[in-house]
Amino acid sequence: MYLCTNFHTMYYISKRLVISASHHLELSYPSKCSQLHGHNWTITVYCKAKELNADGMVVDFKLIKQRIESQLDHANLNEVLPCNPTAENIAKWVCDQLPECYRVDVQESEGNMATYEEE
Repeated sequence: MYLCTNFHTMYYISKRLVISASHHLELSYPSKCSQLHGHNWTITVYCKAKELNADGMVVDFKLIKQRIESQLDHANLNEVLPCNPTAENIAKWVCDQLPECYRVDVQESEGNMATYEEE
């Protein structure tokens, strides 16, 4: 019989979400980004666990989608996040929503991505 356990194993998953949301940035310099504007954000959530839960998962992909997308999609991020909604701060906020999460990539537009990773 095959056993699905190993004492030195780490399980990893990732979930990619695409959300539409608006924000404006509070900056110390003049910028067009200080005006309300929107992006189609691509958020990739990375989770890990030494042991799988009772359902054989690190965390259910549906739960990740519910926790993140339900709060951010079609929202004004200034009204959701407790901080200036930069890509960096969004990544940290997303990571804080899931105990299994250790890394988040937030792409706000082609060529612009921020990563938050717990050490």
